[in-house]
Amino acid sequence: MIIDIHGHYTTAPKALEDWRKRQVDNLATPELGPKVSELKISDDELRDTIESNQLRLMKERGADLTIFSPRASFMAHHIGDFNTSSTWAAICNELCYRVSQLFPDHFIGAAMLPQSPGVDPASCIPELEKCVNDYGFVGINLNPDPSGGHWTSPPLSDKQWYPIYEKMVEYDIPAMIHVSTSCNCAFHTTGAHYLNADTTAFMQCLTSDLFKDFPTLKFVIPHGGGAVPYHWGRFRGLAQELKKPLLKDHLLNNIFFDTCVYHQPGIDLLTRVIPVDNVLFASEMIGAVRGIDPETGHYYDDTKRYIEAANLTADERHQIYEGNARRVYSRLDAALKAKGK
Repeated sequence: MIIDIHGHYTTAPKALEDWRKRQVDNLATPELGPKVSELKISDDELRDTIESNQLRLMKERGADLTIFSPRASFMAHHIGDFNTSSTWAAICNELCYRVSQLFPDHFIGAAMLPQSPGVDPASCIPELEKCVNDYGFVGINLNPDPSGGHWTSPPLSDKQWYPIYEKMVEYDIPAMIHVSTSCNCAFHTTGAHYLNADTTAFMQCLTSDLFKDFPTLKFVIPHGGGAVPYHWGRFRGLAQELKKPLLKDHLLNNIFFDTCVYHQPGIDLLTRVIPVDNVLFASEMIGAVRGIDPETGHYYDDTKRYIEAANLTADERHQIYEGNARRVYSRLDAALKAKGK
């Protein structure tokens, strides 16, 4: 089985975007904004967006199952207040749940949280609990910078985040550390802000002792870890200067990386530098990079091709494609076993 741990509903019906625009346009007068009941999206509309996009490409490229969450750039936690984010997160999570019910063999959910700058992260727990308990979601996306590129929140090691971590440990679910749209013109959303955040999150963990407090906490750092694999020697050296344990003991029992790296040399580096047990297959297809690479003639985000061409054994490919995902996402493993898979 090939499990893609990083998929977003980037192809949701236009009615969702239209509803969001009305919500944002009425931030100053929310009583004049759209009601949740006004968003009408049929099952047939959902089927059409998935069958002609994500599911079609999964079948063409050979993936079996995608962990599916709301569109990352649409989370936009910096917009409005907590009530704005709470309503928006609930809507987006429900749509992903409906997709998982319509295509149960191919999609399973991960939750967007209703984060908001300056608001206690504990306020996200009711939505997290609903998504795990009622929707059967197997993970969450955690935004380390709800301000949208201005980094007003404390680092991930700060105790303000602990209520979320306590709930993650209770449910044994991982968090993908994933920012949203940048509203800071200095940082391009997908080319800079996303990769900056991946690197920053790793460094925040490196300089702290977070995993001493939460030894079973699990983070997935997407997009191949940002700059982390390329600068592994720098991070090892910094940890040494800070009198931290070796990175394999300090971080690699808790931090994992995905394969959303869109060229062969990048995947080759990732799988040489980072232990295979810490690498999970992902594509984020129909996401940030949708075009065809003129050097190969294939889509940049067809990441399975890179794994197939990498210098890996059959067992190592199995770990990347399936084994590691089932170990990190224990609720996914349980759901698959319940289906005899």
